Amino acid sequence: MTDDLKTQDIDNLLNIANQFTFQGKVTSVKAFGSGNINDTFLVTLDSPDEKYFVLQRINTQVFRQPELIMQNMCTFTEHVRNRLQLHPLNRRWEVPCVLLTKDNQDYCRDSDGSFWRAISFIADSQSFDTMQNIEQAKEIGYALGVFHNLISDLPPQRLADTLEGFHITPLYLQHYNQVLAKTSPCQSPEVNYCLQFVSDRQTFAHILENAKATGKLPLRLMHGDPKINNVMFDTTTQQAVSIIDLDTVKPGLVHYDIGDCLRSGCNPAGEETEELQAVCFDTELCQGILQGYLSVAKEFLTENDYTYIYDAIRLIAFELGLRFFADYLAGNVYFKVKYPEHNLARALVQFKLTESIEFQEANIRKIIQDLK
Repeated sequence: MTDDLKTQDIDNLLNIANQFTFQGKVTSVKAFGSGNINDTFLVTLDSPDEKYFVLQRINTQVFRQPELIMQNMCTFTEHVRNRLQLHPLNRRWEVPCVLLTKDNQDYCRDSDGSFWRAISFIADSQSFDTMQNIEQAKEIGYALGVFHNLISDLPPQRLADTLEGFHITPLYLQHYNQVLAKTSPCQSPEVNYCLQFVSDRQTFAHILENAKATGKLPLRLMHGDPKINNVMFDTTTQQAVSIIDLDTVKPGLVHYDIGDCLRSGCNPAGEETEELQAVCFDTELCQGILQGYLSVAKEFLTENDYTYIYDAIRLIAFELGLRFFADYLAGNVYFKVKYPEHNLARALVQFKLTESIEFQEANIRKIIQDLK
C-alpha cells in the first residue's frame, strides 16, 4: 500500500464506501489483497444479503483513462452474463459485477480527485500465490479456458485498449534501450548477467508481434494478467469459480495470457523468491494447466495457435524480467518496491525462469503436441 494511504483518514474511506452502499451500513474498511498497481479494500456491511464488497482506488498513473476501464468492464461482464444464461456451465462460475453509486455512476471521485470503483465480492472463495498441486493447476488452466471461451465471440473492437503497448514485447525492449542509453548502471555480477541476457534475445522479442502482423495469430480479447492469484477457488469444492482483476481485459493475443498463466503458475518458488537456484519451470504443472486450458479452449483455437504456445511461455517470462530490469535501471518508477534492488531481484527470478523454459523446450513442445 502506498504511504499516503496509511495516513489517509479512515473517514474518507468510509465516506467513499458509503457512496456505493444501497443496503446496510458500512461497518469496516480493511486493506485487501496483494496487488502491485491499485489500492484495494474489503468493505464489510451489516446487511443480511450482501455482507462484503471490494473497493478500489485505480492507479491513474498506470491507467490514464480509468473511465474506459469501467466501460470495458460493463461491456464484458454483460456479454459473459448473457452467454452464461444461454449456455450455462455445469458448475459454479462467477463474474465480478460493477456496483453503481447512489447517483447511478460506475465510479466516484474523492476530494483529492482519486478515482474509486466498487465491485462485487466473490463469496466463499479464496486465491493462492503459488500452485498447491496438479489438480489446482488443471483448474487454473480450465478457468483461463472458460474465460477466453466466454469472450471468444465478443468482437475485440468493442473494448477500448486501456493500456496501449501492454504485453507488446518489442515496445518494452525499445523502452529498455532508451533507459539504458540514459543511465550508467552500477556494475555488479547480477546487473551484468541481466544486460547480457537481454542482449542475447533482442530478435526473439518480436516473435508474437510478427505472427500477429503476418496474420498467423488473430487479434482476440485477453485478460492481460491471468496470474495464479487472480483465479478464485471455491473454499468447499476447491474448484476454480472466477477470474478477477479485469482492468487489463482488452484486444490482444490470447498467447500473452497463456504465457503469463504458465509463467506465474509453473514457478513453485514464486516471483519474490530470493533463492535463485530454486527457480525452475515445473513441466508437470505446465502439463496440468495446459490440459485444463485446452479442454475448453480447443473450441476456438487454430492450428497456428498451438504452434506459438511454447514461444509465448518463453516470451512472457522474458518480457516480465525485461520490464522489472528496465524499471530498476530507471529508478523504480512503475512497480512498487520494498527496497532499491527489489526490481533487480525480481528480474533475476524471471530470467532464471526463462532459462529453465529454454532448457526444457523439447519437453514442453511434446506436452503441447500430446494435448492437441
